[in-house]
Amino acid sequence: MGLLDILLGRSKPVAPDLDQLFALPSAAVTLEAAAGFTPTGQGAVCFATVEGSAFEQTHREVQALLDADTERTGPPVRLLRDDYGYSWLVSLRSPGELPQLVNDLHAVNSAMEANGFGPQLLCSLAGFEDRDGRRLALVYLYKRGSFYPFAPLPGGGQRRDSSLELQVRAALASDLRTEPDLGRWYPLWGAPGL
Repeated sequence: MGLLDILLGRSKPVAPDLDQLFALPSAAVTLEAAAGFTPTGQGAVCFATVEGSAFEQTHREVQALLDADTERTGPPVRLLRDDYGYSWLVSLRSPGELPQLVNDLHAVNSAMEANGFGPQLLCSLAGFEDRDGRRLALVYLYKRGSFYPFAPLPGGGQRRDSSLELQVRAALASDLRTEPDLGRWYPLWGAPGL
């Protein structure tokens, strides 16, 4: 960053660090001890929908790679579109397979990035739930290289449990690189994997 950038207030964007995803299994142990949340086995990668044969080929390669996992049980990886026009590649594992789910999320992000679709990547999430049925997602912001918790309130509607989110942020401060700007803690209403 040069002097002109400093004077004009420009900042260098944070480079994505996909290896941050591998911190999720240890963060899950802390999250269970601190707040009683355990993994659901559901996760997803969100990206801006792109039309064209190169993107379709990348999607097929990623899906074939993940579906080739002989230890995978249950439904295969699937592609969904949400009401806002974004695409989600959703992986379902058993709740005890968080490391394998993280590998799936990392593989999707890496393949998209390697094929030139890194700018379309938005976020990845892993789902958690407590004994009372409250849901929580740990969301990785691709372009920021950081995580934030998202906790929708049960019962429908678009309301979130902000106090739980702040409690989770404090509990995971030493486990995950947390997004400091609360304005970037975007709600993911109806996100698959949550």
